[in-house]
Amino acid sequence: MLELKNVCKNYKDFSVKNISFTLPRGYIMGFVGPNGAGKSTTIKMIMNLVKKNSGDITIFGKDNAKAEKDIKQYIGFVYDENHYYEELTCEQMKKIIAPLYKNWDEAQYQSHMERLQVPKNKKIKQLSKGMKMKFAIAMALSHHAERIIMDEPTSGLDPVVRSELLDILQEIVMEEEVSVLFSTHITTDLERIADYITFIHEGEIVFTGEKDEILENHVIVKGSNDLLDLEGKELFIGLRKNKFGFEGLAKDKQAIEDWFGNEVVLEKPTLDDIVVYTAKGGGAYASARI
Repeated sequence: MLELKNVCKNYKDFSVKNISFTLPRGYIMGFVGPNGAGKSTTIKMIMNLVKKNSGDITIFGKDNAKAEKDIKQYIGFVYDENHYYEELTCEQMKKIIAPLYKNWDEAQYQSHMERLQVPKNKKIKQLSKGMKMKFAIAMALSHHAERIIMDEPTSGLDPVVRSELLDILQEIVMEEEVSVLFSTHITTDLERIADYITFIHEGEIVFTGEKDEILENHVIVKGSNDLLDLEGKELFIGLRKNKFGFEGLAKDKQAIEDWFGNEVVLEKPTLDDIVVYTAKGGGAYASARI
């Protein structure tokens, strides 16, 4: 299990504050938020690439800093940018990295490389961004990792490559019961594969929980502008108005029905709706976080 409790990191002009969430074994968690929200900082703290100021991070029940060397034997980590030597071929790079893992599986590596159609003898600098990401994924999945941590792995990839990556992640989770922490701002990817969603905004966790429950507990509300008053607006996480009426996101469906009756239209939101309205809004979640 991966667990964060009240993790904080302070920079001069930005802070990540009281980050807490849990990822059990055998599930995929989407870690979502706008660019600059604190996703990469949090992931770097999990990997002990950035030192936290306070709080606790445990992986497999061990402190992530004290047991770093042991823990990283069982983590597959995919960066958001290429961190391999550009002048080497994929095969040469693999020969450097493979001996670092006691459970390296050469057959599994070759299988992933073949499936992803990565040219083994081509220099890394000659690969496209999508192909570099495929190589990184093949490396991360080839030493029987029990946790896969990915920082924006689908950013900049074409739809076909993204779909292929998502298929592989689902298969790995089902076949080997690994856990995946998947940082992204592409919410459609998460709707497809995530079991849990953790949403971070301005350095704070807004919500974390089961994806289906989060979608079920929110509602899109549409109606005419004359229905809105000051008290009614407080029911919404975020609102958008134009001359034709309003559209908003709310968390308490029953409160909306009690307030507006049958005068509004209620629809199921997408994950993108929830993220966008929450990031732009200042209503229910903002007041609850204070």
